[in-house]
Amino acid sequence: MTRQTAQNLNLLSDCAILVGASAIACSLPGQPHWHWMVFLGMSAGSMLLWTLGGRLLRHYDVWNGRGIAGDVALTALLLSSVLIAMGVLRWFVPAYAAGSHLARFALLAVPAILWLRLMTSWLVHREQPVQPVLIMGIGPLGRHTGLGIHEQQDHRRVIGYLGFSDEPSHDRLPAELMGSANDLESVLKKEVVGEVFIAGNGDSQRAEMQDAIRVLERFGIPFALPACGFRFGRARPEHESVIADGYIHYVSVRHKPVQLAIKRLIDIAASATALFFLSPIMIAVALTVKLSSRGPTLFKQVRVGRHARPFNMLKFRSMVVNAEELKAKLIARNEQSGPVFKMTRDPRITPVGRFIRKYSIDELPQLINVLRGEMSLVGPRPPVPSEVSKYEAWQRRR
Repeated sequence: MTRQTAQNLNLLSDCAILVGASAIACSLPGQPHWHWMVFLGMSAGSMLLWTLGGRLLRHYDVWNGRGIAGDVALTALLLSSVLIAMGVLRWFVPAYAAGSHLARFALLAVPAILWLRLMTSWLVHREQPVQPVLIMGIGPLGRHTGLGIHEQQDHRRVIGYLGFSDEPSHDRLPAELMGSANDLESVLKKEVVGEVFIAGNGDSQRAEMQDAIRVLERFGIPFALPACGFRFGRARPEHESVIADGYIHYVSVRHKPVQLAIKRLIDIAASATALFFLSPIMIAVALTVKLSSRGPTLFKQVRVGRHARPFNMLKFRSMVVNAEELKAKLIARNEQSGPVFKMTRDPRITPVGRFIRKYSIDELPQLINVLRGEMSLVGPRPPVPSEVSKYEAWQRRR
């Protein structure tokens, strides 16, 4: 989910809470029905004040630069403004005062919105996996792009630069010079890259930029192109969410933020529920594995995730401790073509391991990987680094 989508969902959630609080406030004890007109005016008025205030104070601006404390403080200020405006209105509209209860509105809206803002702000600002960024271009635009990313102090980090053929060398780059634009494919095979900023000149460097785009599309790696050839100090685009950092960002797959958000929610709910109900079985298997053979209970294997990002995939240990060392001796007996290794009767598997593999019980700890966001319940199986090193560019796109 992009930060802009998250902020839009925050706005919708806040408005939903205001509507719910208005409904509670207009359902007074001893009265059989809601005051529908007062409810409509209260909910519409509170949402209008909230939306306008958030717009003026850039509360839902993706690049507002505030931390968790700043987000919560601004939310408290907006809530105070709404409550004060609604309190003043009660003095001038007797029907509004008689048909609603401001204290009940505040008791629901204030803690709910503050808690939601605290949680969502923490999720946005929590320690996230570093997204490695590669910049093509060592001219002024490329250097300023690297400095801008560094000043943002978000989860992005510039790992290096690639220079275009007509650019003079520069010894004051914010990161390492990793080669020329022609080395892009080899760099992508060696390094983990989350996005590539092509900071080139659309006139003199068009051919190299076009070649880079073709490579990135084959690899399936997102990239960004300059929105224009100028940098601005005070001027801002009218629609900042489109080119907030001066670049137009492209992806080689269809971007579906809502579907991805729903998929992630399903992953979290399903994995947490499964871990809760399967915990007795997992504890029993863990004890059996520990007592039956020497070695740790869980086997951690480095796997390759999205954009070649490595992570430790968890499994119940089903092999002997030195299984990886024995693999080199058994490679000639591989029954699969290509980089994948597989044997029907693998001598490295323990008796307990053969049983839990037969019923896929050894895979249960991967629910923890799903809960962490490293894997998904539905998706391709993460490969090992040795397999990925043999991939062609079109295979890496997966």
